Amino acid sequence: MLVQPRLDQILDFCAEEPIERVFLEDVARRGVGRFSALQDGDARLTALCHVGANVVPSGRGCGAFAEPTRRGQARMIIGDEGAVDELWAAVGRELPRPRDDRPGQPVYVLDEPPEPGGTELRQATPDDFELLVPACAAAHREEIGIDPLQRDAEGFRWRTRAQIDEGRSWIWRDGDTILFKAEASAWTPAAVQLQQVWVDPEARNQDNAKRALRDLCRLLLERVPNVCLFVRPENAPAIRVYEGIGMRRAGTYRSLIF
Repeated sequence: MLVQPRLDQILDFCAEEPIERVFLEDVARRGVGRFSALQDGDARLTALCHVGANVVPSGRGCGAFAEPTRRGQARMIIGDEGAVDELWAAVGRELPRPRDDRPGQPVYVLDEPPEPGGTELRQATPDDFELLVPACAAAHREEIGIDPLQRDAEGFRWRTRAQIDEGRSWIWRDGDTILFKAEASAWTPAAVQLQQVWVDPEARNQDNAKRALRDLCRLLLERVPNVCLFVRPENAPAIRVYEGIGMRRAGTYRSLIF
């Protein structure tokens, strides 16, 4: 039977796999998540699912989350590949066919500071906002295949500004050219998960991403023990960057994009 979990139950569950469950812990701590869960006889969670625009299952027996997933209007089902497999097997026939199915997405983690990159990377400020909006939209378009400024321009601009205001956005720029940018999609005491690592097309293939990511990871590892991210398996240039700064494989995600 599904239960509505308490915060302490969620945090205990996420502590078992702090990298894989970093998003779940982040939204729970911020009080912005909607959760369903399974628990054992000792009230320990065995599976957890965030149900919103992103449906994020984790644990064993995730097919139990079929009904809340069915009721929602998910734009994406994403998470540990085994958990997504279980959920999709239970609910796939009743949902629209996904526009994209991405199994085998490697999760990378770094827990030792790499060598300095010698860049001018810094936390983004409101002065960077107008430059970051089209850059973040381009990164989203490259990653997801949807232009967020066409789908929900006001909401996307708000989210971009919120990331800046919350200290979750970093940039290295040369005038109006972005040599590197990235945001934190989740932040817990155990890990920061990065997203939308991006370089202006004209500034690519110049080692900018590797240098700036080294500096960003050094900065973050002063505050948390791990930096992590996940990537499409066919994105060989990004994987070379991540492995080139010392990141290692720590799991596999699957994404279903509607």
